[in-house]
Amino acid sequence: MTTANARVVSGMRPTGQLHLGHLVGALNNWVALQEKYECFYFIADWHALTSDFADTSRLTSFAYENAADWIAAGLDPERSTLFVQSLVPEHAELFLLLSMVVPVSWLERVPTYKEQQENLTEKDLSGLGFLSYPLLQTADVAIYDGRFVPVGEDQVAHLELARESVRRFNNFFGDVLVEPQPLLTTFARLPGLDGDKKMSKSLGNTIHLSDSADDVKKKVMRMYTDRSGCGPISPARWKGIPSSPTTTRSIPTPPKWTISRPVTAPGRLETSRSRPSWPTRSTLISSRYATGAPPRSRNRTTFAISSSRAPDALARSPCRRWSGSGMR
Repeated sequence: MTTANARVVSGMRPTGQLHLGHLVGALNNWVALQEKYECFYFIADWHALTSDFADTSRLTSFAYENAADWIAAGLDPERSTLFVQSLVPEHAELFLLLSMVVPVSWLERVPTYKEQQENLTEKDLSGLGFLSYPLLQTADVAIYDGRFVPVGEDQVAHLELARESVRRFNNFFGDVLVEPQPLLTTFARLPGLDGDKKMSKSLGNTIHLSDSADDVKKKVMRMYTDRSGCGPISPARWKGIPSSPTTTRSIPTPPKWTISRPVTAPGRLETSRSRPSWPTRSTLISSRYATGAPPRSRNRTTFAISSSRAPDALARSPCRRWSGSGMR
């Protein structure tokens, strides 16, 4: 099988609005992969239920909004297959068949199983769905003969369960399923607006891909910063120090807009030792973001849920049957 014909499969849970962390950590990589592979990207709404089953009121809207963000970021529905997981019932059928042959002990040893139970204490993760979500992931990939799954080095161990499950299934029933291989990629870690942890919607330190230029400017202006401008620091370090022009603080900006030396205007480096004030630097950051954001904003508006283009793009997916009545 040539690289051009090899299939890449990956998905994203629609548990909220997408932010810059998703863009630099996954979407930019997905866009690049569609140039070399046959790509299948899906809205993993069943996976969202494994931890967020208590409130599904916004599941459908998040799914379509996420799809709009995908297309705005550069995913092309004409080159990549975009679809909603729950609208392809065969995912659940293959998951059921795999569950007949995969031991429970295999699922219990998945590294993230206990980790997430310890970290997500506010959620009920005692259900069978959460325990078996890695097996559903296996079905998500195997059903399309997925050859590669994009993962970081720290996620290779998680894919091993899928590989072992496929091998066990094939031992019983012949070479029916393709064993997926890890496609090692570099995932950037983007710090949040608090300068302390990575950008995460659960921490409220995000810049959403759907934010307007004004919203971005407001968020950037309140970022934690270090007077020396030399790197991220914990807000706790500044506890008790009054906020004033003399105690300004800065965190590194996303790679695309990194300011490694003093600047006087977007794209131009200053040669003197003087530094602009934090308000000036924050304005430059927001203006640089705004300069790169309009193409995404225009694309997103074009495919926004209000215009029904995102559902239409998903409806054209060749790998699913569209019911015409939306997600169940």
